Amino acid sequence: MVSTAPDIGSVHGILRLGNAFCQAQALLTAVELDLFTVLHDGPATEEEISGRLGLHGRGLRDFLRLLVVLGLLEQENGRYRAAAGPDRYLVSGLPGYVGGALLGAKANLYPVWDGLTETLRSGRPRSAADGFAAMLDDPEQLRRYVRMMEGTLRPLIPRLAEAVDWSGYRSVLDVGGGRGGLAGQLVITHPGLAGHVFDLPQMEPLFREHMAELGTAGSVRFHAGDFFRDPLPRADVLILGHILHNWPHGQREELVRKAFQAVNPGGVLLVHDRMLDDERPSIDNLLASLIMALVTEEGSEYTIGELTELAASAGFASVSHRRLDDNETLVLCRKAAGRTPSHG
Repeated sequence: MVSTAPDIGSVHGILRLGNAFCQAQALLTAVELDLFTVLHDGPATEEEISGRLGLHGRGLRDFLRLLVVLGLLEQENGRYRAAAGPDRYLVSGLPGYVGGALLGAKANLYPVWDGLTETLRSGRPRSAADGFAAMLDDPEQLRRYVRMMEGTLRPLIPRLAEAVDWSGYRSVLDVGGGRGGLAGQLVITHPGLAGHVFDLPQMEPLFREHMAELGTAGSVRFHAGDFFRDPLPRADVLILGHILHNWPHGQREELVRKAFQAVNPGGVLLVHDRMLDDERPSIDNLLASLIMALVTEEGSEYTIGELTELAASAGFASVSHRRLDDNETLVLCRKAAGRTPSHG
């Protein structure tokens, strides 16, 4: 599906696009206030909402009416309730909740977009070079970052659970798998599958906490390491999800080669990202690529063609792809059965 640009044929359309950040901030604020969770139990009046959220009241009526116009809330007889979409995806605690991604965007992405002009001029990101390392050592920031990543991934998990015939495989490794949300769901969905997560050591306490919540502590194992310095554990299925876009072409090539070494003969590498399509450009994926320019040293989104060439060069026998959703592409790189990995 190709995203279409807004109507900019009039001065009002141009001004509306230039001020679209205001609408985005209204949604992000509603999620930050946990408004949709408050309304999940039933409609409420303006006064009830003010009391439950501890708000002053100034601006609240216009704020609620704006959310109605945006389709996020519905109003009837002076009472507000969440529309169907927000009630499904923005109520904290429910399985479909993606608010973590929005809260992470508000805290981490919203501020850096103001520096797009300077990034285009200098080529430098707006995030500090040591910002990620500092975040890893700050438990609160790390937890917020992980929630943002999980919020982005959660809608894709059911599709990834059906991506291959899992009955033909015994093990799966999620590289950069954080708290193990994907690996945990895969072993729940496919009993008998051994799950593995490879990530930085700072992620392990969050991983153990989450596996206990899911009841999968005995089915998923954590491997601490750095995927540029350490070998990857072997597995039948290896997943690189939202990983390769953090790095330039040369390091993407290195990771795909390391993945080939780690995939067992007859196994498969699954790569998913918001890949670019020069013939069918997507606004959402181009924005995602600009985010990489804003927050990484040399990262960007990439094309299916680039990944196909990297996989073939690494030694994978066949490469195919499919859409996971409107913006996400899954590439399947299959390794020949019985082939012994080279060590060159």
